[in-house]
Amino acid sequence: MKDKIIAVVGATGAQGGGLVRAIMNDARGGITARAITRDVHSEKAKKLAELGAEVVAADVDDPRSLKNAFDGAHGAYCVTFFWEHFSPDKELTHARALAEAAQAARIEHVIWSTLEDTRKWVPLEDNRMPTLMGKYKVPHFDGKGEANAIFTGLGLPVTLLNTSFYWDNLIYFGMGPKKGPDGKLAITMPMADKKLPGIAAEDIGKCAYGIFKRGREFIGQTVGIAGEFLTGAQMAAALTRALGRQVNYNAIEPEVFRDLGFPGAEDLGNMFQFKRDFEPIFCGARSIELSRSLNPELQTFEDWLARNKELIPIEA
Repeated sequence: MKDKIIAVVGATGAQGGGLVRAIMNDARGGITARAITRDVHSEKAKKLAELGAEVVAADVDDPRSLKNAFDGAHGAYCVTFFWEHFSPDKELTHARALAEAAQAARIEHVIWSTLEDTRKWVPLEDNRMPTLMGKYKVPHFDGKGEANAIFTGLGLPVTLLNTSFYWDNLIYFGMGPKKGPDGKLAITMPMADKKLPGIAAEDIGKCAYGIFKRGREFIGQTVGIAGEFLTGAQMAAALTRALGRQVNYNAIEPEVFRDLGFPGAEDLGNMFQFKRDFEPIFCGARSIELSRSLNPELQTFEDWLARNKELIPIEA
């Protein structure tokens, strides 16, 4: 029998890459990966091909290319890329293209990588946090959450996968320790003393693979994954131990974070405020135990730091 094909959108990205590697590293899993990327000639794409993945060109802006890329696949991992364009409206368009491609290809199991629509808890008229772009509270959450209804509305056999804060943001997203006016290193988040669900980006792909391996068990369900729930102070303490340098936690207010001025600061300020103010709901929607059952290699923050501490940019 031929292996079942899982078509993986964003295969050279954090989530998709993790899933392709998880599939291809399991020689006896009965599953193979079709790595979908815009540039099949990139170094990341070549590395996936070296693992044995089928690398296929497609673009979320080209629905026909998606339908061709999904053709003949058993499953599909669907993800959108907010930080490339900062537009939840574009994400909704891309989500619809992905869902319709999955429908056309008669995909038997779709995983949609999503997040909460925060407007269910903080309506637009709620002034605790500003409304952004006229109709969102946390744009990079709300667009994905709104798109859930596209997948379910088409009657797709879908698992909605709620992800968590990537610890990799400390490396690639400028959220690592920085020197303050006092010369001391600190991580800055408006989370007060509340816990932040976090996960290694690689583990998102491994958890998704675990869902696919469990067959139809999670179809029609929402699954929330995380590696650990940590306060800012706990994260700073772990960084101090790993880096051998004192790292403090700078717990600023959300309005201060929103005014930091970098692209996406308002969005992220609202995001952290949502996670802070609705900690029991946000953490409660994510299960470390379930994540570990899907991915026995699930990393804690200290595990992740042991492997990645040298990659975190630190000012001398």
